[in-house]
Amino acid sequence: MPRIVSLISSATEIVNALGALPWLVGRSHECDFPEEVLALPVCTAPRFAVDGDSREIDRLVKQTRAQAISVYQVFDDVLERLQPTHILTQMHCEVCAVSLRDVERSVAARLASRPRIVSLQPNTLTHVWEDIRRVAQSLEIAGRGEQLIGKLQARMQAISDAAQAAPRRPRIACIEWIEPLMPAGNWMPELVAMAGAENVAWNTWQELAAADPDAILVMPCGFDLERAARETHWLTDRSAWHDLQAVRNRRVYVADGNQYFNRPGPRLVESLEILAELAHPEIFPPLLRGAGWREV
Repeated sequence: MPRIVSLISSATEIVNALGALPWLVGRSHECDFPEEVLALPVCTAPRFAVDGDSREIDRLVKQTRAQAISVYQVFDDVLERLQPTHILTQMHCEVCAVSLRDVERSVAARLASRPRIVSLQPNTLTHVWEDIRRVAQSLEIAGRGEQLIGKLQARMQAISDAAQAAPRRPRIACIEWIEPLMPAGNWMPELVAMAGAENVAWNTWQELAAADPDAILVMPCGFDLERAARETHWLTDRSAWHDLQAVRNRRVYVADGNQYFNRPGPRLVESLEILAELAHPEIFPPLLRGAGWREV
């Protein structure tokens, strides 16, 4: 029987969706869904406190990386004890989660169990499906992987079909980090388009203000709903903020960027549902309001 250690929250959710949760023996400090995984041994930790505000976290990340060390540490002693057959990690971002390089620097390569390192590389929706397929194949349950992909794609297509029937396509700007200000990329423009909206491209505050989007979605990576709401003062304190039509029309929203949007796994379906609810409230009832998103 496989013994899986997942060092990224999206991989943990993929394992669960594949029906392989009983094989999971260890997790990262960020893995928190489904709730059962909280009882598993924790195999990683950040190298600095992550309870600061957006600006402080950005400063600490840059400071740590300037010292040519990883943002995260892997607990070699825990891996030694768990003796996994599979270690799931990622190559997408060395800031967002434990990376392949972190694993290679750890004792993982020297474990007696000779674990298979499965590295996820999600940059687009297509890559997410490929990652699910990669995990399933490594666990020798390829059929379950294809079934899961088909199920998720069908759910997303149903949402998209309903959204595309809307008579208008609101322009939505997505913010992934608040201070400094950073736009959301990767699979987000695809999700916005599937939700029957137009993704507003921008890189600076000046470009965002000039674009004057119909709606703004703030979904900071790693922040839950309450924390994201607390951080919006970085936006509301800007002099031109209240001139934006999205602000005047009360179409500024915060979302749980930790549980949704920034986890490239099965719950991107719910992320699409949130976007559809925001873009087309006349079609989609606010089922995830209060849990996944809320107005600012």
